[in-house]
Amino acid sequence: MSAIHLQNLVKKFGDFTALKTMDLAIADGEFMALLGPSGCGKSTTMNMIAGMEEPTSGKILFGERDMTGVPMGRRGVGFVFQNYAIFTHMSVRQNLAYGPKMRGAPKAEIDRRVGAIAEMLQLTPLLDRKADRLSVNILQRVAIGRSAIMEPAIFLLDEPLSNVDAAFRAVMRTELKQLQRQFRQTMVYVTHDQLEAMTMADRIAVMDHGVLQQVGTPLEVYNDPANVFVARFIGAPGMNLLRGRPAESDRGLVVDLGPLGVTPPLPVEFTAAVRGVRSEV
Repeated sequence: MSAIHLQNLVKKFGDFTALKTMDLAIADGEFMALLGPSGCGKSTTMNMIAGMEEPTSGKILFGERDMTGVPMGRRGVGFVFQNYAIFTHMSVRQNLAYGPKMRGAPKAEIDRRVGAIAEMLQLTPLLDRKADRLSVNILQRVAIGRSAIMEPAIFLLDEPLSNVDAAFRAVMRTELKQLQRQFRQTMVYVTHDQLEAMTMADRIAVMDHGVLQQVGTPLEVYNDPANVFVARFIGAPGMNLLRGRPAESDRGLVVDLGPLGVTPPLPVEFTAAVRGVRSEV
């Protein structure tokens, strides 16, 4: 049920195409990061998975069920935004308990779940503190807990760590991964921070200008980028790129890199070539 399949997904806003024919399969229990620069379409994609936006064309499947057009409240997903969605006049305990309480869960069950999620997110000493007295870091932790306590099969996070400090961000990367493993959720994580994507995700979907550029494990997109954009975007610094031209040799077809010499023979024909070298190689 918690596998996600985007089929030929397109999203237009007037004459502007925000997402261009996207096909992406996310396995049950997988941690998928949508990674790319601002304006690449990653948040638009997540909003359509959540039901906040409807696709112009294409389908969104959860398992075998077509969710296209299904209202957000009936999709059973958890969603955490960049800006913490919490009630500042309530205590941490009341914020965490709000979702289960609205669904009519028994008090004993609510107390158990609040205690468990508070312990996991290191919120136990703060349970009775009002949210308006909390730091930015803790507010985001409460927001994550308030969504996670519902134990959704699909958990969507849109740049949840972008407003917190670097030290706290490192801690939360570990805690989010532990959270996902414990609840065995399918997690989709939007970020422009490649460190977050590379250290947390099972696979990364790299996007640019509304186009899915590559899908692969962190090592795959780092070591074997599909194109020049991915090569330059992934890594700090990005991959060094050397442009060459095809040339014949007594060993077969090679790439002539000018003063740098030629490459070993290549098994395919080509008309242009770019040689990529990582700085640590």
